[in-house]
Amino acid sequence: MIIEIKVPSPGESITEVEIGSWLVEDGAVVAKDQEIAEVESDKATLTIVASEGGKIEIKAEEGEAVEVGAVVCTIDTSVEPEAGSQKPEEKSTQESAPDSEDQTSSTKEPTSGDELTEAKSRPLASGHDKVKVTSVAKEMMKDHGLSVDDVINGLKRLGKKEVETVVNAPQTAAAAIPQKEATRDEERQRMSSLRRKLSARLVSVKNETAMLTTFNEIDMSYVMDMRKKYQQKFVDTHGFKVGFMSFFTKAVATAMDFHPMVNAQIDGEEIVMPQFVDVGIAVSTPKGLMVPIVRNAESKTIPAIELEIKELAEKARNKKISVEELTGGTFTITNGGVFGSLLSTPIINPPQSAILGMHNIVERPVAVNGQVVIRPMMYVALSYDHRIIDGKDSVGFLVKLKELLENPERLFTGGKDAGELMLGI
Repeated sequence: MIIEIKVPSPGESITEVEIGSWLVEDGAVVAKDQEIAEVESDKATLTIVASEGGKIEIKAEEGEAVEVGAVVCTIDTSVEPEAGSQKPEEKSTQESAPDSEDQTSSTKEPTSGDELTEAKSRPLASGHDKVKVTSVAKEMMKDHGLSVDDVINGLKRLGKKEVETVVNAPQTAAAAIPQKEATRDEERQRMSSLRRKLSARLVSVKNETAMLTTFNEIDMSYVMDMRKKYQQKFVDTHGFKVGFMSFFTKAVATAMDFHPMVNAQIDGEEIVMPQFVDVGIAVSTPKGLMVPIVRNAESKTIPAIELEIKELAEKARNKKISVEELTGGTFTITNGGVFGSLLSTPIINPPQSAILGMHNIVERPVAVNGQVVIRPMMYVALSYDHRIIDGKDSVGFLVKLKELLENPERLFTGGKDAGELMLGI
């Protein structure tokens, strides 16, 4: 029986995708539910799986644009996969590591006289493959059936002459440093549909918005101390670790109550002010940047936010995320600190009006109560559209964010001081 494999719909607004790559060869026998191809839209990269096992016949080439619902391959189910066939990744893993029998046989020492002579006639031994041997020495070693190991092991002592030879020849050490071979070759690869769309969006942001960036710094010692103190109990309770991103997401959602314009958007000649905070978390993947959305962050706890971020990031990196999970968002957070960035000016993710950039945590001397102390500090950057967000709101938002993260208990008091809340002032 011949069955057709069609392109699934990534989302309502997407009518065409691009064949990113085939994960199997034409004519290969595939198993049921095996991933056979990757398709790329302008929002995400998705996989196509075999609905049945059998012999595959590919109908569309890599890089070809096809409509949603089009047939990209067929599977002949009359050709059954071999019983106990391995998955590609399992097979490659086993092939890369020789079994114990091969390893044993490869390390056996020769026993016959001919084999012994042949082994000793090799100019270099495995233990001293960096030793330089002159042509005269090679001939002498060959005539006497000696290896480099035999010669080195036969030395009685190191004398002044040998030491001076090394001291007066510094170029020997330099020669041991591997040098990259000079080349003028170039490698070209086709830009993916996702990266082409991302490029166009980034250029449009620069051309269509009045983007400005403001900065501040946050003393992370309070959050770090809290994580260190409660991390094990958190893992025991929830089954996963708590990171910095969940604290920042919750703090951003709380700060929006004081500066709602940072959460607003421009729609034609109107300003749209959502009464919810949907935070996009920028995730770097091999196919490009993706921004899955944590919806209604203002109403979620830190453990709930942490779990959702973890699940969304895994889906994005494994190409299992849906277009709906990437669509929308009222604000974005990007963390260049995981790559070592100290400071940057992130680019707004339209139609949003602002984006927060987190950076590397570095111990720096700071003044606290008139004393110079060492604290783990992080620079934060807020890029915003100055057409809709004024300096008062942008600077005030970062100040409020700083207050919340340097006093984490305020995340549970609506951003207010606990003492003032208790006294009703």
